[in-house]
Amino acid sequence: MISVLLVDDHAVVRAGVAGMLGGEPDITVVGEAASGTEAVAAVRALRPDVVLMDLRLPGMDGATATAQVVAAAPATRVVVLTTYETDAYILRAVEAGAAGYLLKDVSRADLVRAVRAAARGDTVLAPSVATRLLHQVRRPVRESPSPREIEVLRLVARGLSNAQIGRELHISEATVKTHLLRSFAKLGVSDRTAAVTTAMAAGLL
Repeated sequence: MISVLLVDDHAVVRAGVAGMLGGEPDITVVGEAASGTEAVAAVRALRPDVVLMDLRLPGMDGATATAQVVAAAPATRVVVLTTYETDAYILRAVEAGAAGYLLKDVSRADLVRAVRAAARGDTVLAPSVATRLLHQVRRPVRESPSPREIEVLRLVARGLSNAQIGRELHISEATVKTHLLRSFAKLGVSDRTAAVTTAMAAGLL
């Protein structure tokens, strides 16, 4: 059974999404939250498999909440469900550790498939969002990152924070940041998400 937490500041939206998922024998909605702070608390208490997270929330926004959820419960997969599809929103959500990005006009069938895919560990993206991310990586690689920098990027792609990468590789967090900054310069990007997607597009990961 896939447990799902719904996070949206509009009760009618939460009710609608719960209704879309309610008829599935392998999916159960275990809780709801109306703010980012409530979402983080609910994840700590319920440990759901999947969180459907809106981005525009009162107080703590969805991207910040996503980062906190990923840190508090690494096994929980956060899928953004929002009306916003600008590059800034998408990249911030992915940078925060979101496992997917869907728009609220998603069909019931696609939403159900996305929840199941996220629970399996797959990445789920609305087609228009995937297109925007591809546009971010259509730039030539200036210089290949070193093997160590590739190793760091590979861990970034797995969703690890700088601190977690440092522990994994037995290096300081400052050294992780140095490796990332060098890889950014070599790849011609300015953030972690773009570095990973560019490296993937170049066949480096």
